[in-house]
Amino acid sequence: METKPVPSPAHALPRRALLRIGIFLIIAAVAIAALVLRDEFSVAWFQTLGYAGVFLMALIGSSTVLLPIPHLAFTFTMGAVLNPWGAGLSAGFGDALGEVTGYVAGYAVEDIAEQHSLYARLKGYMARNGDLTIFVLSLFPIPFFDLAAMAGGLVGYPLWRFMIATWLGKTIKATIAAWAGHQGIEWVAQLLRIS
Repeated sequence: METKPVPSPAHALPRRALLRIGIFLIIAAVAIAALVLRDEFSVAWFQTLGYAGVFLMALIGSSTVLLPIPHLAFTFTMGAVLNPWGAGLSAGFGDALGEVTGYVAGYAVEDIAEQHSLYARLKGYMARNGDLTIFVLSLFPIPFFDLAAMAGGLVGYPLWRFMIATWLGKTIKATIAAWAGHQGIEWVAQLLRIS
């Protein structure tokens, strides 16, 4: 006996519409939680967590554009009290994972963007230069990386490639910041002893 697929009801929401609603709800929940709990999560609390605190600060800092968090400055500071290699790796992982929010936001609006003439050019550019573009932009502490993440999701750039390029760039950037904090604070301490 042959079974026929059951047609979906006319009022059922398409998958992308549900994704958009889900993204909006998650961003709204994170924003509300950050506002309500902002006094509970102090820098000192993150410091007590050590490497996990560096990871969490970077994850939270890179997953939201609405509430900028200076997580690279935190990584710089923690590089002075923790092993700078560990602080850099922890921040790199958290930072790269947090950027998935921008990627998913881009993915959610792909069907709308496909109608725009810029979409085909952007998709071609990302196919040719995506790895290098994502890697280079993730090396610098600039807010434009969120646009690259959204572009990657928008054109359906493979998530695993996005994550590898992002992780490499963000880890290099965070490790440099952690080492700068490690060397910088030691240097200032030595300078003050000389005086």
